[in-house]
Amino acid sequence: MAVVLSLFVKLLPLYITVALGWVAGRYLEASGRHIAGIMLYIVTPSVIFSGVMAAPLTPEVLLMPVIVFGFCTGVSLLHLAIGKRILSDGTASIIPLAVGTGNTGYFGIPVALLLFGEEGVALYIVCMLGTTLFENSVGYYLAGRGRYSARDCLARVVRLPAIYAFLLGVVLNLSDVAIPAVFQPLFDNLRGAYSVLGMMIVGMSILNFRGLLGNVRFTGLAFFGKFVVWPVAALLFWWADSHWFGFYDEAVYRAIFLVSITPIAANTVVIATLLEASPRQAAGTTLLSTLFALAYIPVMVAIFLA
Repeated sequence: MAVVLSLFVKLLPLYITVALGWVAGRYLEASGRHIAGIMLYIVTPSVIFSGVMAAPLTPEVLLMPVIVFGFCTGVSLLHLAIGKRILSDGTASIIPLAVGTGNTGYFGIPVALLLFGEEGVALYIVCMLGTTLFENSVGYYLAGRGRYSARDCLARVVRLPAIYAFLLGVVLNLSDVAIPAVFQPLFDNLRGAYSVLGMMIVGMSILNFRGLLGNVRFTGLAFFGKFVVWPVAALLFWWADSHWFGFYDEAVYRAIFLVSITPIAANTVVIATLLEASPRQAAGTTLLSTLFALAYIPVMVAIFLA
């Protein structure tokens, strides 16, 4: 019970940040689209780069984001196929982002720090990179296919800097090159901006709360994929590897499971805003999932991670 209450208190500032974003969008006419561009092209690549540079890279560690990326892709493609059958309002293309990834950064890192401490959170961040790479490659491509041709979507993905930031970080890390101490405060500040701006853009995209639910089928499918299918896949991996393969230890299983139970990613709203692909639906469902996670994550942590 103490873990549940601690997590509940820890997550409250995130909801205040969402509320501040709503105030900025409603009364200050702040542009979520402009902030989305800053997030996608400047802040997110910087966070990925610094995270990779700080990670202890081994073949086993490098495989962790690949495994998470595979889970993201599998879950997203499954639900995209379902979405194309049951959604007729053009929102199916956002389903892969909604179910495939999660709010692993803004939401997950504070929880990981509370549960795992400084040492364990490094493993979590490496796993988290798999979701970020998915967002900036397969997820972005599938979301764009709702409005653009395959060639246009591929051209847009190639221009995204997050993948190059990841690769550069890997090369420099393996070459024993560190970030100069004079630049470390810059990356620390960008990581803080990543959390604040990411949650505020969710609030900016909500113009009113009357239509927050939006398309009930979209919201139901997104919730089922994010809060049921993804965690079940993570638990199956935990069971299979611990009983048969033995590649990883419990710390990795716990990190991947925490990735699986985070709410819908705020970057879903960022990408939907940039692509003009049903951003209000994305924002409404993302906010509802964030509210739901306030109770869901403490319960799941108490059952499987406490």
